[in-house]
Amino acid sequence: MAIHPTAIVDARARIADGAEIGPYCIIGAGVDIGAGTRLMAHVYVEGVTKIGGDNLFYPYSTVGVASQDLKYQGEPSETHIGNRNKIREFVTIHRGTEGGGLITEIGDDNLVMAYSHIAHDVRIGNHAVLSNGATCGGHVVIGDWAVIGAFSGVHQYCRVGRHAMIGGYSVITQDVLPFSMTVSPREVKIFGPNKTGLERRGFSPEAIEGLHKAFRLLAKSGLNTTQAVDRISNEVEMGPEIDELLAFIASSERGFVK
Repeated sequence: MAIHPTAIVDARARIADGAEIGPYCIIGAGVDIGAGTRLMAHVYVEGVTKIGGDNLFYPYSTVGVASQDLKYQGEPSETHIGNRNKIREFVTIHRGTEGGGLITEIGDDNLVMAYSHIAHDVRIGNHAVLSNGATCGGHVVIGDWAVIGAFSGVHQYCRVGRHAMIGGYSVITQDVLPFSMTVSPREVKIFGPNKTGLERRGFSPEAIEGLHKAFRLLAKSGLNTTQAVDRISNEVEMGPEIDELLAFIASSERGFVK
């Protein structure tokens, strides 16, 4: 364990062997940092915050601080961060609230770029990318391998499905379908499957073609959602991706981007 002499680390914090706390970092009493995690400099961590191994926090990021939700009254809540995440400069991550299960949670192998904001009770899966300035409101759920474009805002309680890509400067006020590429230059539209991303991750041509047909029926056929889902069920070869897409639609409470 290497703690720079200018860092302030509460005696009750737990710092694993092999972790590194750089210059001018401040670590609160309830913080637990795993082996191999490095805080470069000027990182502020407080609250009940559990950080796994081999993460890298860049200067001026703040983690586990109190929610900005006016309903938050200081109830005991937590922030959980997994392994091998990269948290870039000036990222803000707020702990959970009673209204959202008391936990803000980030999985493994995520990249959170500079100036991104992760609000209270957000849940992020694995391998996601939040580009510079991306903002997640409270209670947002981000699926595995999702990409949130630069300066995009995801409204509270919205979900972003697995392998989805949101283009830069988008305003997301409804759920974003898994496997989709969604952009809102002026209004939010779905452009079809995230073909390049799915190909890079080894999805079969048949799966991608099935998603292409499904999205065409959902977004470009003029059908309402019930009609489009019926057509997909009858006309598109079913597989795990189509099953996941239809299940996502069925469980959507805010509607989804078309």
